[in-house]
Amino acid sequence: MKQNLPGAVGLTDLRVYPWPTEDGLAGGSPHLHLVSTECYLVVGGEGRLETLTLDALETHELRPGKIVWFAPGTIHRAINDSGDLRVVVVMSNSGLPEAGDAVMTFPADVVGDADAYARAASVRDAAGEPSEELARARRDLAVRGYLRLREAAQAGDVEPLRQFHEAAGALVAPRLPAWRDLLAAGPAAEAALSAAHVEALSGGSVAHLADGSVGALDGGPNTTLGMCGFLHPYIPDTARAKQDRALPAGATSRRPARSPR
Repeated sequence: MKQNLPGAVGLTDLRVYPWPTEDGLAGGSPHLHLVSTECYLVVGGEGRLETLTLDALETHELRPGKIVWFAPGTIHRAINDSGDLRVVVVMSNSGLPEAGDAVMTFPADVVGDADAYARAASVRDAAGEPSEELARARRDLAVRGYLRLREAAQAGDVEPLRQFHEAAGALVAPRLPAWRDLLAAGPAAEAALSAAHVEALSGGSVAHLADGSVGALDGGPNTTLGMCGFLHPYIPDTARAKQDRALPAGATSRRPARSPR
């Protein structure tokens, strides 16, 4: 069975943080993606998605059944008005956000320093355990930087936003070789396979239909501290599934905290 979800997308159940921040609004850490497109399918609660691009500052209502998607370069902030906002996140390029395709809107001095950014982005405490307190502090810092970008844009000055784009690009530059490998094994491989099927059918061959198969998985027992909220990711990973099956009854494997979305 192939290990990619259809189209090599990432799929995550997200419960947006209910914690208020300095402007009185509850929600997640504003951030952007540099390569991947993200989609929200709202399944519960109510809220808003505030987006900031070079062209516009916009607010999008989030209610059950609503879909909103946004391209790379879109700073997005999930706002949890009802306290129980829940969305299914569909992300292009599965694995890429987890590999660093997301930069939070920390103040400029933090985003411009890779070491400072890494410290601010970490949600692990001194014992190496995920900490909600640190996740909240991280969110607060990202909101603080975002509010400065938003205020400047509202005043007609997008230069701070352009500078943030440049700093984000420099921050992820060391990760690009690994990103190429992820893209080749994910969406590029899926597209190539579909193209091969079309060519086979063009030649009158239906041989690939003999390879029909079904995949299924649970989200796993662990909830992680993401940028926007509590994440329950769906990750097709045979090696991990085998590891979990080998554990004693009632035990679960330890997985690193993720910080996308």
